[in-house]
Amino acid sequence: MIPEGRPFFKMSGSGNDFVMVDARIEPPGQLAEPDVIRTICARGTGVGADGIVFLETSRVAALRLTYLNADGSLAALCGNATLCTTRLAVELGSGTASGFTIETDSGVLAARIRDSTPEIDLQPVVELRPSVSEIELASGERQMGFAVVGVPHLVVLVDQLESVDVRSRGSSLRRHASLEHGANVNFVAPTQAGGWRMRTYERGVEAETLACGSGAVAAAVLVTAWQLGAPDISVETRSGRSLHVRLAQSARGWLASLAGEARIIYAGRFAEI
Repeated sequence: MIPEGRPFFKMSGSGNDFVMVDARIEPPGQLAEPDVIRTICARGTGVGADGIVFLETSRVAALRLTYLNADGSLAALCGNATLCTTRLAVELGSGTASGFTIETDSGVLAARIRDSTPEIDLQPVVELRPSVSEIELASGERQMGFAVVGVPHLVVLVDQLESVDVRSRGSSLRRHASLEHGANVNFVAPTQAGGWRMRTYERGVEAETLACGSGAVAAAVLVTAWQLGAPDISVETRSGRSLHVRLAQSARGWLASLAGEARIIYAGRFAEI
């Protein structure tokens, strides 16, 4: 049973939506149970969300972020959830707009509000494969690469983004036998204005979502590795909102900063869910 009366925030990061729970004083308790998470995140019968975020205390950062997908599975990183945490932490007084740190299961990340927009610096992208020879390209697919941006991602360059059957093709690739832990699947195509558009099938949600922050970073890294884009890349998501990725190469791997929307849609309390 969900603790009745427990407060939460509903937030959206470029279309990725989350239930955010301040667990700095009162631990998540039953809210972290997979069955409860699935109930909360169910659309139509619950609050509806791609996942749930717990803001917790940390010994190494201003606060800790724990993210669980809508199916109850733990994810080491969610880019848009971290952007939403950045905004909410400042609103709650746990972080300052000029800069603070967030502990995640992928490492400690620097966060800030830049020109009214949340921005985070991710851990170096050290696992990168510009080509995935184990997976055969389908009709309309040009290139496929793999990158771990906290969580694993496939990035597929396609001719026509709108014609991709994201649910069917994404589900097939997400579970490909060559991927030990599966992967999120991002289909990308260039825009006439010089930017990029992306559609994502997310593991843990097991459906197309309206945005994916870590997927935008993976796409930017691979587009740059394919020599098809510049180090500063704007990625338009399925929601029509854009995520901005700034890249730099170092001896440790690709360094990426991700910036994008983080809106507080409403504050509420759990009742008869």
